[in-house]
Amino acid sequence: MSPYVGEFVGTMLLILLGDGVVANVLLKQSKGEGSGWMVITTGWALAVFLGVAAVVSVSGAHLNPAISIGLATLGVFEWARVPGYIVAQLLGAFTGAVLVWLAYLPHWSLTENGALKRAVFCTAPAVHSPPANLITEIIGTFVLMFGVLAMKGAFEPGQLSGAAIPMNLGALGAIPVALLVWAIGLSLGGPTGYAINPARDLGPRIAHALLPIPHKAHCDWGYSWIPVVGPIIGALIAVGLYAALGKF
Repeated sequence: MSPYVGEFVGTMLLILLGDGVVANVLLKQSKGEGSGWMVITTGWALAVFLGVAAVVSVSGAHLNPAISIGLATLGVFEWARVPGYIVAQLLGAFTGAVLVWLAYLPHWSLTENGALKRAVFCTAPAVHSPPANLITEIIGTFVLMFGVLAMKGAFEPGQLSGAAIPMNLGALGAIPVALLVWAIGLSLGGPTGYAINPARDLGPRIAHALLPIPHKAHCDWGYSWIPVVGPIIGALIAVGLYAALGKF
C-alpha cells in the first residue's frame, strides 16, 4: 500500500466512524438518537484511534492537512508529498461521508430538520461569529498539533519523523492521540464542533452538497473557510512554539 492510499484509507475510516456517530445521535429513529455530546466526542476519539492505528505503518497517519503542513513546516516531512497527502485525505473524507449516508439511508427522509442532516457531515458554530469561530478552531488545532509533537518528542527524543505519532509504538501510539482528540472535543468542541481538520470538514461538506439527501439545508459555504483556514493557522502556531522552545 502506498502512503497516499494509506492516507485515503485512514481518513475514510476516521470519517466513517466520526460522522457515523453524529448520524447515530442526530438522525430520527436511530437507536442512538438524542444520546448527546459525550457519545459524539467518544465516538470521534475512537474514530481517530482506528484511523491512525490502521495506517500508521503505511503513511504515518496524518489524516489531516493541517498536520501534514505542520510537519512539513517543521522540516520532518517532505513538502513534495504534502499535495498528494492532502488530496488523499480529502478523497478519503468524501468517501467516508458517502458511506455514512449509505449506512443511514432510511433515516434521511425521516429527519425533517435539514440543519441536523448537514451537521452529520460538517461543522457549524453554536453562535455565528466568524472572528470568534476562527479563534476557536485555531486554539483547538494548536492543542492538537502541539500535543502530537509533544508526544512524539516524549517517545522518540531527538528523532521526530514524518509520522504523526511514534511509529515504534505501532497501533498503541494511536491511544494518546485519540485521548487528545477526546479532550479537545470535551473542552473546546462546544463553540464550533471542533473540526480541527480541513479534510474532515471540507470533504464531507462536498459530499453533502452532491448526495441526494431529501430536504437538506444549504451547505453553508460562507462558513466553510473557517474550518479550513483556522486549523492550518493553529498548526503553524504550534509548530512555531515547539521550535521556539527548543524541542526540535
